Amino acid sequence: MFKFSEIPEKIKSFIKFVTEDVWRITDFEISSKQKKGYNLMKIISLVIRRFSEDNLSDKASALTYSTLLSLVPMLAVLLSIARGFGFNNIVESQLFDNFPGQREILAKAFDFVNSYLEQTKEGLFVGLGLILLLYTVFNLISGIEDNFNMIWQVKNGRPYFRKFTDYFSVLLLMPVFLVFTSGLSVFVSTMFDTIDQYEVLTPVYQIFLQLTPYFVSILAFTFLYLFMPNTKVQFKHALYAGIFAGSAFLLFQNLYISGQIWVSKYNAIYGSFAFLPLLLLWLQLSWLICLIGAEFSFASQNIRTFSFEADSKKITRRYYDFVILTIASLIIKRFEKGHPPYTADEISVNFKIPIRLTHRLIFDLLELGIVNEVKENDDRQTHYQPALDINKITVGYLFQKIDTIGSEKFKIDKDMEFRSAWETVLKTRENLISTSSNILLKDL
Repeated sequence: MFKFSEIPEKIKSFIKFVTEDVWRITDFEISSKQKKGYNLMKIISLVIRRFSEDNLSDKASALTYSTLLSLVPMLAVLLSIARGFGFNNIVESQLFDNFPGQREILAKAFDFVNSYLEQTKEGLFVGLGLILLLYTVFNLISGIEDNFNMIWQVKNGRPYFRKFTDYFSVLLLMPVFLVFTSGLSVFVSTMFDTIDQYEVLTPVYQIFLQLTPYFVSILAFTFLYLFMPNTKVQFKHALYAGIFAGSAFLLFQNLYISGQIWVSKYNAIYGSFAFLPLLLLWLQLSWLICLIGAEFSFASQNIRTFSFEADSKKITRRYYDFVILTIASLIIKRFEKGHPPYTADEISVNFKIPIRLTHRLIFDLLELGIVNEVKENDDRQTHYQPALDINKITVGYLFQKIDTIGSEKFKIDKDMEFRSAWETVLKTRENLISTSSNILLKDL
């Protein structure tokens, strides 16, 4: 019989299974259907856990401030590019259609933009003002990249030259994308108008019109997750995250528009500033959805490599030595054979080492000067190769370098009071290292 007293224990067992036990289950132990269910459970669990670990609420708040600061400059750049191609009216109408809850904000912003562009025509603000405008826009995009790199655990962002070329390309493509979506809608509408005698197609047309905003939103988020991180993101995982974020964004936007009608009753309190708290709320939650989607794409692509993650946080000292020795040996042997250098993901997947443990140990090897970062054909993908002559990297040398990681600048009296303990440690480590000091890592 069911007992209510067992509920707390069952909840604890379920939490333990989701957070620890499920990560110890390998693909060979379960069926394909179970694998899909467990992977979905792992992805959701990982996204929820990293939501707190990565402080996504704070990151969304910072992006909200940056967006508010750069809203008018961003629109000014977009409309300037659109006017250069002669379709600024289409871009404006598409922005109104895609953000129906922000029509008042966009109208006021367009007034500022038009005023700015008119002054620019007269020769004002051309020099320093133009630089400040572009800097504000680039600073926003750079902030987005930094947050995505943090989520993807990428330590180095794009170089300044690549930032300039990539960001400027995005700014050029944004008006083109808006014109494309507008043209697509007009084309479909015209096509169905010419065949309106086929009543059977009318429901199809209505369904297409209803799904078009979802298609546009999903496409935009998918591109964002593919392009923005300074690492290689597989398309299918960016698409999964794009479907999630795009659908969640449109659902939130519909709720926001409905809520605006209800909140409008309180305009007597805020007066003409009633739009400001609503705008901040919309930006905050929109960026939160966007960042959660980025976490989703990262978790989906790296779910296999997070196996045994809880155990890797409690790794023993001897197992740490074993894994770092193994990774260093793999990188050196790869170099000796003349094959393309490994990436962290390749090492993690091919040799079943959790991705965070792999990144942690490779970072230690970089700090010790054992390996170097290199870029292959795709410079968004980081590879690793030996930083020294591989005929000089022995097991003893590696362990000697490992003993130097960290700080020893403490007040413990190792020269007098605890001298014997310190000397015992040094002698033990020396004996351990000397037994394998002449073995080269390439010969393991």
